[in-house]
Formats: sequence, structure tokens, C-alpha cells
Amino acid sequence: MRLEQYLAHCGVSSRRQAQRLIAAGRVTFNGQLASPLDRVNANAINPNILLDGAPIAPIETKQYWLYHKPVGIDCRLLPDLPSSLIHILPAAPRLYPAGRLDKDSRGLLLLTNDGELTHKLMHPDYGHQKVYLVTVDRDFSAEFIEKMANGVSYKDVTTKPCDVEAVSSNQFKITLTQGLNRQIRRMAKALGYTVIDLVRLSMMNCELLDLPEKQMRPLEAAEISLLRHQLKL
Repeated sequence: MRLEQYLAHCGVSSRRQAQRLIAAGRVTFNGQLASPLDRVNANAINPNILLDGAPIAPIETKQYWLYHKPVGIDCRLLPDLPSSLIHILPAAPRLYPAGRLDKDSRGLLLLTNDGELTHKLMHPDYGHQKVYLVTVDRDFSAEFIEKMANGVSYKDVTTKPCDVEAVSSNQFKITLTQGLNRQIRRMAKALGYTVIDLVRLSMMNCELLDLPEKQMRPLEAAEISLLRHQLKL
């Protein structure tokens, strides 16, 4: 298999992140700087791959967990960052988030070491649904909901049409199939509103429900099966 795919299977990162590690010269393969074209025998006992000079651990059993992220936790896995999610994750199995939430947002994170699943879930071409509950700083009109649903332009971006439903005078539920950086906040700001609370309620069939804040739980077998089926894995 391709080297980036192998790194993802080992739980190092997602495939896209593995590509960046290789491009940055942080990965060596058989004593040489790794290339995006390198291929690995996944059944080899020691494929001689190093990340930042340290050996890559072998492929682990796939793990799938849900985590209720609070405000203030940064999803970047940076050991030197006190607010990083990495300080909350267990030492083993090695997990990483399949799709981030910005530091000021809260709600559902899917944590896994399944690189293929993460790639399918995060890649914008696949258009998987994510549902958010959003509170803005003042009451909005029906026109605001319509504009959010039809797509909003900001900078050099126009968002795709999406489902938006008013929940109260200043709160709405929005279903996105895009994953643009701080997308909901920037959509609202372009229309003159400020998001004061943003909660991710679900990603595909994975739902936050009554999972307490700061708590994790493993996905049940039926949830994993359905998620992999929906992702065509």
C-alpha cells in the first residue's frame, strides 16, 4: 500500500496529514527521505519507517470513540500547546479527531486511529452531513435563515446550499456537507451576526445525545458497522 495509507493505518494521522508529514521531510523509509510514491508491505514485521527519527509503531486494532469536546480545547495535536486535545487523549490506543472543531466550539468529536475512515469522512468531495446547533448574538429574521440556507459569500468563497431550521428567535440548526474553516461563524458574520455558541450534534450516524461534556465513549458495534457502510468501507 502507499506510504501515506500505511501511516494512516498505523494511527499516526489521517492520510492527508500523512502526506504533509512526508512532504515536510519528517518521514524516512529504508534510510532515505520518504517519497509520496513509496509503497509499503503492510504485512512486514519491521518496514523500517521513521517519523522524526523515531520508529513507527505497527498497525493497531481499529478504535472508534465519541468525545464531547468543551469550549477551550484545541483539536490540533501539539504537545507544547497546553489547551491541545493531545493532553486529554489516552496514551494508547493512539487516537486523533476525524474532523476538527475550533477552540471556541463544543460538541461531538469522532476519535479514531482508522486513517481510511478519517479520509472518507473529512474529504470535501464526499459531502457527509454534520449537524450543528448555533446561537447568535441577536434575534434574526426569516430572511436570515433563507440566506444561510441558499449559500453565503465571504472572501473568495460561496458556501453550498444547506438545510437551516430556526429553533428560537436567535438559535438555529444547520446541516452542512462542507467542512470549510470556521464556516458557520463566517457565514453568520457575513450577514451581520456573531455566533456566541456552536455545538456539533452529529456526524452522519454518530450523535452526541446525552454524552456528558468532557466524556468519551466507544462506538457500539452497530454504530461502527453503519458508519463504515455509509462511507462505503
